Amino acid sequence: MFLFALVLGVLVLPEADTLKCNECSDDLSGTCTEKTTECPSQNYQCAVGRTLIFQGGRKISDVKAKGCTLPEQCLEYSVNFGVSKTVQKTTCCSTDLCNNQLPDYKSIPNGKKCFSCDGQSCTSTLNCEGDENYCIKATMNAEGQTLTLKGCASKLVCTDQATSLMKHLSGAQFSCCQGNYCNSASTASPILLHLLVPLVFSVFFL
Repeated sequence: MFLFALVLGVLVLPEADTLKCNECSDDLSGTCTEKTTECPSQNYQCAVGRTLIFQGGRKISDVKAKGCTLPEQCLEYSVNFGVSKTVQKTTCCSTDLCNNQLPDYKSIPNGKKCFSCDGQSCTSTLNCEGDENYCIKATMNAEGQTLTLKGCASKLVCTDQATSLMKHLSGAQFSCCQGNYCNSASTASPILLHLLVPLVFSVFFL
């Protein structure tokens, strides 16, 4: 009798609710009309993210988004080539409508220094910021010429996770290293990635 009651109780238990999250994406006008959405499964969390793009030290884009996403897509990273910089900040949480506050961004030098290219040479000093703890070198072909970019990057960009993140893009080779000015022409490439130069990253909400 006890076993029957236990089985019956399990059968009539309601299915666990999925999260309800704020959902919003910037449109062409820069406005974000917010609504509430229900995540497709219990594996999802609420997320809020920003993708910032800088050129010549000036912010040219700040795209904001809210919605449901998988935990492995809650990423924060930065790629800084001096002439261009891309910052991705995504924050996740696991209670209903918890994704209200946009991630803050501050440009704070961290003391690390890497080489960067100015169009003529790659001997300029770039002061890394935030979690940019690696020096990076990117090589790609553009209009029949080899283009080289050097700068600072977050650890995430220099790991296998980056390959998964940007698996739909290809065409450039990245090498990363640790240590001030380690991305010189003679520096070895302990980590090699096949990526497109990440001048434009997106917030991935599924």
